Amino acid sequence: MTANLCACAAVTAAAVLLGACGDERRDADAPEGTYSVAVVRSTFAAQQHLGAKTALTLTVRNTGDEAIPDLAVTVRGFTDRSGGPRDADLGRDVWIVDEGPGAAATASQDTWSAGRLAPGRSTTLRWRVTPVVAGSHTVRYEIAPSLTGRARAQLAQGGRAASGALRARVTNTPAQASVDPRTGQVRRNE
Repeated sequence: MTANLCACAAVTAAAVLLGACGDERRDADAPEGTYSVAVVRSTFAAQQHLGAKTALTLTVRNTGDEAIPDLAVTVRGFTDRSGGPRDADLGRDVWIVDEGPGAAATASQDTWSAGRLAPGRSTTLRWRVTPVVAGSHTVRYEIAPSLTGRARAQLAQGGRAASGALRARVTNTPAQASVDPRTGQVRRNE
């Protein structure tokens, strides 16, 4: 055998041995089951102007009997992805996310974590965004009880998947604004 072939064989053997170490799955402690939630409030301005800041707000209540381990919300639509998830081109921004909900960012670009949510309690997530593409757009959200595992969230009313959609029409005319002569502050007249 050549030196390169021996080295390849050694690396392969080491990989197999390391793979056999530790039989425990990474998601072994991940929650399972179904958690019941209610979307108490979902707001997003139906009429928006290019460059005028706005907010997407979701208030979610735990309507079940057990705590939701790590409420996670995925929002799709802030970007326009032309390709699939494995494409190098992630698309273009439709809204710029100026501020996500607190310290809730995760490693996934579209998902925010709100933490543990006790039974009967509510939490509000707010995204401050700026529209940068005119036209009619839809933002979709999905709620999950955890970032990992097989658990799922369902709406308390009807037992459907905990998700929703909000539509917005972004006009290509900027919002009317004026400058307050006393303070020098810009006032938007929307």
